[in-house]
Amino acid sequence: MDTPQERADERDLPYNVFAKVCPSRRTLEHVTGRWGGLTLGALYDGSLRFNELRRRIDGVSEKMLSQTLHALERDGLVHREAQPTNPPRVDYELTPLGRRVTERLLTLIACVQDSMDDVLAARRRYDEQRQT
Repeated sequence: MDTPQERADERDLPYNVFAKVCPSRRTLEHVTGRWGGLTLGALYDGSLRFNELRRRIDGVSEKMLSQTLHALERDGLVHREAQPTNPPRVDYELTPLGRRVTERLLTLIACVQDSMDDVLAARRRYDEQRQT
């Protein structure tokens, strides 16, 4: 049976997330990491200011949100627009690429949320088996 690495190699893709040096791996980490995924999901319905995002993503620190937004902006998934007002206003929104990625991410999020009864039952079974 082929490993995922071998299957990816066989497809001869220009990028291979299973290869350590492939730049797609870093972008995948940005998208699927806790704060990246939540940030993209929060921006799906429209642009938000920094503090609006921070309130929407319960538990994220200012530092982590800032780092996450920088990484997503660098990857071309989020657009940052600073308004020349007093005080300055900065809005964040998904780029067309960010929107395509987030649509797929939201499918995964919905799948996880819809499966939580099964997940919680599996956790209980697992914990019960480990206690005996």
